[in-house]
Amino acid sequence: MSKKRAVVSLGHEALGHTTLEQWDAVKVTAKALADLVEAGYQLTITHSNGPQVSMIHKAMTELRRVYIDYTPAPMCVCSAMSQGYVGYDIQNSLRAELLSRGISTPVSTILTQVTVDPYDEAFYEPTKKIGRYMSKDDADIEVKKGNYVIEVPGKGYRRVVAAPKPIEIVEIDAIRALADADQIVIACGGGGIPVISQKGALKGASAVIEKDCIAGELAKELKADELIILTGVEQVYRDFGKESQNGIARMSVEEAKNYMAAGEFEKGTMLPKIEAAVSYLEAVPEGKVLVTSMEKVKDALKEKTGTTITA
Repeated sequence: MSKKRAVVSLGHEALGHTTLEQWDAVKVTAKALADLVEAGYQLTITHSNGPQVSMIHKAMTELRRVYIDYTPAPMCVCSAMSQGYVGYDIQNSLRAELLSRGISTPVSTILTQVTVDPYDEAFYEPTKKIGRYMSKDDADIEVKKGNYVIEVPGKGYRRVVAAPKPIEIVEIDAIRALADADQIVIACGGGGIPVISQKGALKGASAVIEKDCIAGELAKELKADELIILTGVEQVYRDFGKESQNGIARMSVEEAKNYMAAGEFEKGTMLPKIEAAVSYLEAVPEGKVLVTSMEKVKDALKEKTGTTITA
């Protein structure tokens, strides 16, 4: 029986927020991923990196404050570091979990670049908060360097960066080759390293890419049979957080668009997941999207829970 090809998107819950939390979290995550492998899936995995890239950015900034000879690491470098760091933990934990089940499928991480448009409107209205809380003086220094900052009442100031739309996954051929060889691939971590193409060269951009958005693009490029979005809730809900909250077991692309138009899904949480699902299904109408939590993925595969989205 041929395997089903799935792109799996992992949220913050799969990784934790600190180094120690991540060590523990990926062991749980590895079990859920191994369940998918045992269910007959070839996996290409992407993941969030918000806490991780923010931690790295803080560390590199503080290093520059203590040792004047060091230069601060740009966001693209911090993103690359987070891809390697998170990928390393996932691939090792998943490999160990698979071997414990008698499965010897190779697991590898591809450092992935994603091109963005330098004229994307997101560069003019940055929204993604990163790094430490700063004093007014430090914030003024950032502004003089051409960076954007916002004030967080009662806490200080934080730098914000753009979240442009992805254009092209640079290493897609390598990702596809490994997927075609029935290997497990970890790629486009944190949305990918944002780069701008300039005269044949790739230059890092001061930005981050929405990881759910890149998961949809990755599923389209690989013509995946399924896009599986593992998040912090068991399924998608209407009236989320209200007394009238109720779960959505199934929906079509048209219904998803209607829900989005009605403002059912919160920006920055569920909305980008549904947008990614719609984008993928419009390109691969025979595909399927599953949104659920890691704890419930086995039940969701049997349609006992979770939300299934189809064209």
